[in-house]
Amino acid sequence: MVSTSVTAGRPAGVDLTGRRALVTGGASGIGRACARRLAGAGAEVLILDVREREAREAANEIGGVALGADLTDMAAVDALDCGAVDILVNNAGFQHVAPIPDFPPEIFAAMMKIMVEAPFRLLRRVLPGMYERDWGRVVNISSVHGLRASPFKVAYVTAKHALEGMSKVIALEGAPHGVTSNCVNPAYVRTPLVEEQIAGQARAHDLAPEEVVERIMLAPAAIRRLIEPEEVAEAVAYLCSPQASMITGTSLTIDGGWTAH
Repeated sequence: MVSTSVTAGRPAGVDLTGRRALVTGGASGIGRACARRLAGAGAEVLILDVREREAREAANEIGGVALGADLTDMAAVDALDCGAVDILVNNAGFQHVAPIPDFPPEIFAAMMKIMVEAPFRLLRRVLPGMYERDWGRVVNISSVHGLRASPFKVAYVTAKHALEGMSKVIALEGAPHGVTSNCVNPAYVRTPLVEEQIAGQARAHDLAPEEVVERIMLAPAAIRRLIEPEEVAEAVAYLCSPQASMITGTSLTIDGGWTAH
């Protein structure tokens, strides 16, 4: 059983000593914050990212292990040597903003591979081991766009809705084996991905970048500020804790009241 005692530098109830976590897209943004938080709770963390140099830097920071792979290459995903994994954080993704008639099919396909097919293939690898050990945590970094749609984001919204459905299936299948599966659904987080979105939305709506943040991105929210990556990482850590063992098949929304409308 995982201890709930307080250890130096670790909040009570989030002791992941002896656990092994794999975080996709862990070289920056939400993924890096999650890797840092899980390592701080005692887990050994594998950081998987297409940017190998950045992955090594992030892994060195936390005493983890870097893995380089392009998640659009399914052969590379299947060939990954990640060993036994107790915690899988499906975080990798990217954004492209364009109206449907102008949306490049190859970008749509790439987003499906990274945010839907790659998580599925990784799950096929790690779930048998979780079942054998009668313990596992799958945390899927979804989005408020896994619950709501926005124009010009057809691939991202589609992928996140698919990830939500996959997460629920994992929860049902994994429950008899001590495996939970949940989504974390942030609104706009202060990451490089969001910076790129601001530029894309500015082009799509013919607005200045500063107007995009206030008039487009934060308009649906009650609390109008960007979310910090560490806030998302804290939610991920909680879902891996003993106190969250009965939370499965659900979506933890961090959206400043966006979905309250």
